[in-house]
Amino acid sequence: MYTVYILKSLSDQEHYVGFTGNIEKRLLQHNRGEVRSTKNRVPFVIIYTEIFPTRVEAREREKFLKSYEGAGEKTSILKNCQIV
Repeated sequence: MYTVYILKSLSDQEHYVGFTGNIEKRLLQHNRGEVRSTKNRVPFVIIYTEIFPTRVEAREREKFLKSYEGAGEKTSILKNCQIV
């Protein structure tokens, strides 16, 4: 099983979309500054997840949410899961 996730940075309030086979381990990597694209924005919290049976499906969903075409759906997701 693979998880597509959206993280919220508690330092700059921005979001990051990714996918992984181990969500707990990946969140630790993000929060330890081990992920190049997010290391300057720690700490993070998970605000949204979707589960997929295959890596290919999860990667396609991640790519869609990061794309121009998926921006509206990502915005809708974020509106429904904001953390105060």
